Amino acid sequence: MSLLLLAISAALVNNVVLSQFLGLCPFLGVSKKINTSTGMSMAVIVVITAASAICGAIYQFILAPLGLTYLNTIVFILVIASLVQFIEMFLKKSNPALYESLGVFLPLITTNCAVLGVALTNVQKNYDILTATVNGFGTAIGFALAILLLASLRERMENNDIPESFKGMPHVLLTAGLMSIAFFGWAGVL
Repeated sequence: MSLLLLAISAALVNNVVLSQFLGLCPFLGVSKKINTSTGMSMAVIVVITAASAICGAIYQFILAPLGLTYLNTIVFILVIASLVQFIEMFLKKSNPALYESLGVFLPLITTNCAVLGVALTNVQKNYDILTATVNGFGTAIGFALAILLLASLRERMENNDIPESFKGMPHVLLTAGLMSIAFFGWAGVL
């Protein structure tokens, strides 16, 4: 039950994008269309979940016992970069249209601070491998929920009559800010 609560809390209360403000680059850049947002969401779910498990195992079984904990950031970045490369190769072969639509944002998952932030948070909170993986999965679901929600709102608002000064990024930032306020409402529930 506590693992389920952790996953729900990571997705809603401590949403990586709307509460911690990590991963804003792909959140704002890829959320123009639901199709690309869905592809990015799936890629981020795989990367954050796998990175949480692998980084947790590396930290627990290699870095901590050998007293090399100061190398965790460098090692975690290498793990994340490798995972993103595998996903990029997979998408290029299996779904070239999605690969092209994600463009530069797919390799940017490597430098997505949300992915590294989750791995470092798991270490900081001394989560075991299972707990770290569940936290990573919940965080990734929260990222997916936020980006898909923003993409659907942006598609609906695309043809609205908006004052010229609010068109484009000001409108998106205002919408994201309102979403952030709405997600803070979950803090009292869990």
